[in-house]
Amino acid sequence: MRYQARVYAELVDFIAENTPPEKLAQFHVSEETQQRVSDLIDREKNAGLSAEETDELNQFMGLEHVMRLAKAKAYGRISA
Repeated sequence: MRYQARVYAELVDFIAENTPPEKLAQFHVSEETQQRVSDLIDREKNAGLSAEETDELNQFMGLEHVMRLAKAKAYGRISA
């Protein structure tokens, strides 16, 4: 396993194990953050992004991946 994948797995486990599953399953980022990500994705498709904006979008996507994995574990705990 690549080191980065191990870090993601550790973060997912920490979040999933230390947050009540119902609360984790209901978590959503703010409307402002959703709008920023949507804007970056739209601009990436149509006009392109600066290097800084590309990094920002990549960070959002990485964090979203961690949260999806943690939520999947939470759903497993709820239905168990």
